Amino acid sequence: MAIHLSKESKILVQGMTGGEGMKHTRRMLAAGTNVVGGVNPRKAGRTVDFEERSVPVFGSVAEGIDATGADVTVVFVPPAFTKAAVTEAADAGIGLAVVITEGVPVHDSVAFLAHARGRGTRVIGPNCPGLISPGQSNAGIIPADITKPGRIGLVSKSGTLTYQLMYELRDIGFSTCVGIGGDPVVGTTHIDCLAAFQDDPDTDLIVLIGEIGGDAEERAAAYIRDHVTKPVVGYIAGFTAPEGRTMGHAGAIVSGSSGTARAKQQALEAAGVRVGRTPTETARQVVAVLDA
Repeated sequence: MAIHLSKESKILVQGMTGGEGMKHTRRMLAAGTNVVGGVNPRKAGRTVDFEERSVPVFGSVAEGIDATGADVTVVFVPPAFTKAAVTEAADAGIGLAVVITEGVPVHDSVAFLAHARGRGTRVIGPNCPGLISPGQSNAGIIPADITKPGRIGLVSKSGTLTYQLMYELRDIGFSTCVGIGGDPVVGTTHIDCLAAFQDDPDTDLIVLIGEIGGDAEERAAAYIRDHVTKPVVGYIAGFTAPEGRTMGHAGAIVSGSSGTARAKQQALEAAGVRVGRTPTETARQVVAVLDA
């Protein structure tokens, strides 16, 4: 099994005919993903030939769903058009929208996330690498060749750290890896993924990657304490970040002692989570737990 994405998932790509959309659609197809169509109103009716298959372009998400039964969309449109793209997908009844786009205005994110929630559409992102269930499907920009199927579930704010932990633990493998994005407002949270991994019989251990800023990791720690029985290993990016400076993602803002890596580490450890101080140490912690 996997969470949110499986080999049965049928994927549309909004913005498939653009440069980034073409590149990553090609990579998704190479990974075995069932990409059933692209969406571009100006190029509707055309077909794009990739090495693996020819993919039709539809004029709208609704048309794509009607023709293919698609249940997932991956969004590669510019920031100014992201709100409209996600709103359209939600109105069409898509089950999952994976929003890769970086630089989406926060007020647009708030609006389309609320709209999607009201339509029953799960959103991952914005400003995220997407998610991958290795050996089954890959929706987004995560490299598919750096790990293998296994029984670790991973949820991360950071795309780069997602890739690093996937690579460091490649000999064990993953059920699903979810990059939720590092913006201040995102559609799917650590807690959402923790709950899904807890319920997934093919996930034995959960890796949680956070970063300085905000209180998402503290809230995740409280959830783990009360609801998660599977072992959780964590890593917080930013242990060496200088005080008083905004780092990296838009959500990584620290005020005083609130949102620091140390405060998040303490909250997670109080909930029984092992926390590594480096990605490599975190990977060693995972191996130690699985070998215990």
